[in-house]
Parts: sequence; C-alpha cells; structure tokens
Amino acid sequence: MAFYECMYIARQELSPTAVEELTKNLQKIITDNGGKVHKTDFWGLKSFAYTINKQKKGHYVLMELDTPPAALLEMERIMRLNEDVVRNLTIKLDELSSEDKEKEAA
Repeated sequence: MAFYECMYIARQELSPTAVEELTKNLQKIITDNGGKVHKTDFWGLKSFAYTINKQKKGHYVLMELDTPPAALLEMERIMRLNEDVVRNLTIKLDELSSEDKEKEAA
C-alpha cells in the first residue's frame, strides 16, 4: 500500500458536524477496502482567494492515508459525485508526517 494525503473543501453552508459526518463516510470507504486513516485535520472555515462554484468560503479537511489505489479511486469518485465537496486534491507521499511515525513506533 502507498501513502497519500487527501484534502477536500466542503461547502460553507454545512455545519461542522455535517463536515465530520462526511469525513467519517469517506474514511469508511478507505477502511472497508483495507486501508488505514493515519491522521485527520479539520482546518475549519476559511475564505477563498477567489469565488469557486459561487462559494466564498469552505470547510477544509486534510487526511493522511495508507491505502490501496482501488480504495483511493473509489473515495475520489464519491467526492466528485457529492455536491457538498467543492474541491479535492490527493497527492502521493513518500512517507507519513513525523507525528504519524511516532504513533506507529509506540
């Protein structure tokens, strides 16, 4: 399995609990397909530099994943179909962040 960092932006109209629920649903896709979610950061509601899909703000969420590519593709497909996700970006990492390495060593 490979390491990935996935960030998505949810619509500003969603409550923080709705964003957490959306994140749990996306994480369930990863875990059901044999992957692991190592870290999840909720960055909160931030303003955009420019308007995206008639939105001026969005809830930012960052996840670090250790997952097979098939699970990642399914999660990205679900994000593309979900109207609450304004943008998403996934990049491949060489290794997890230092916080995650310390947790695995313990």
